[in-house]
Amino acid sequence: MLAALAAGGRTVRWWIGALMGDHDYARYVAHLERMHPGTEIPTEREYWRIRYADADANPGARCC
Repeated sequence: MLAALAAGGRTVRWWIGALMGDHDYARYVAHLERMHPGTEIPTEREYWRIRYADADANPGARCC
């Protein structure tokens, strides 16, 4: 019973992290390594700066 509760807690934590974008940088690094070997990989801080700058420059379909 306790193990099932702990597993459920881990699942909820993973799901919330996925909603907030916690896994995006790791996915981006894996993509760069797979599709663009030898490319310089930005730090996580640089990744988020680039991502937010792009979102501001190209707002797309969002409410605000």
